[in-house]
Amino acid sequence: MAREQMAGGEPAARPLDPIDAAIVRLLQEDGRASIRSVAERVHVSRANAYARINRLIEDGVIRGFTARVDHERAGNGASAYITLKIVQNSWRTVREKLVTLPGVVHIALVSGDFDVLLLVHTVDNRSLRELVLTRLQAIEEVLSSRTLLVFEETDLVLGDRPGERTGE
Repeated sequence: MAREQMAGGEPAARPLDPIDAAIVRLLQEDGRASIRSVAERVHVSRANAYARINRLIEDGVIRGFTARVDHERAGNGASAYITLKIVQNSWRTVREKLVTLPGVVHIALVSGDFDVLLLVHTVDNRSLRELVLTRLQAIEEVLSSRTLLVFEETDLVLGDRPGERTGE
């Protein structure tokens, strides 16, 4: 049976059953968990866990596995959220240009007083200044920007809060 497709060829979104939801939570908590460990913790066979994880990947629910990085220890001591106002209907063009900029780790089209929200990590304030005043302002579709320096950050991932660990 063929899966329904959304525009652009992606599989249509569907609600996760409780076992798939538990697998996603486990892998958010520990992306390096073995198939055996996942299977044991959600009470299914290894073959079933393997098939479910592969389906979650194919369906785009799981988009990849990554490490949580302390950006300051990795040499990026300056972080900022940058808001942009852009020319109407220029999102796709602006996005193509933003993804090429060094230090940009998150780009979102948003509603409200501004159009785009960026999260950037740079080596220092001089590099951040260069990014904002030279690189971003050179994009002709960018009408204005605002930079919000990050003094301290806490990334919340499943399992960081008491009582959220799966299987406990």
